[in-house]
Amino acid sequence: MSECCCSGSIVYSQAVIIISINKQMLYHHRKTGVCYAYPISTASRGAGNCDGSLQTPLGKHRIVEMIGANMPIFTAFKGRQPYCIYDPITDKPDHDWILTRIIWLSGCETGKNRRGKVDTQSRLIYIHGTHEEEKIGSPASHGCIRMKNNDITALFEHVTVGERVRICE
Repeated sequence: MSECCCSGSIVYSQAVIIISINKQMLYHHRKTGVCYAYPISTASRGAGNCDGSLQTPLGKHRIVEMIGANMPIFTAFKGRQPYCIYDPITDKPDHDWILTRIIWLSGCETGKNRRGKVDTQSRLIYIHGTHEEEKIGSPASHGCIRMKNNDITALFEHVTVGERVRICE
């Protein structure tokens, strides 16, 4: 799909986030016409929409909830609630930490990423910060879209609930 290439030649009349799994990039086209690009990390197991697959879901999504506004950078979330500030010296490095901000996604395509065993929201697919920033640019997540903590903070300030998100290979 040409929409996923973010060549800069496509102009969007509404804000939209395009996530390219192949490029490991997130493009945020703002209403102003400006496009911001951020390196990301999607699932180490590739793309897929089934519950339990640990893959990043494809297709049309929307932002359903935004969590962590005004929290300090490296705030760790458990069950979408802040519970500590991540400390790389004392906290388990092998844990899948969800840090700084959470942008929770919901699928828009029934049977593909909405309802049943393919429901993106039920799968708890987020765009969020990570403690493994060195892995950004390579597939390494358990299905979510990971970002550098400063990048997720910047993105969070410029998106809204209901904003469109397209995830493509």
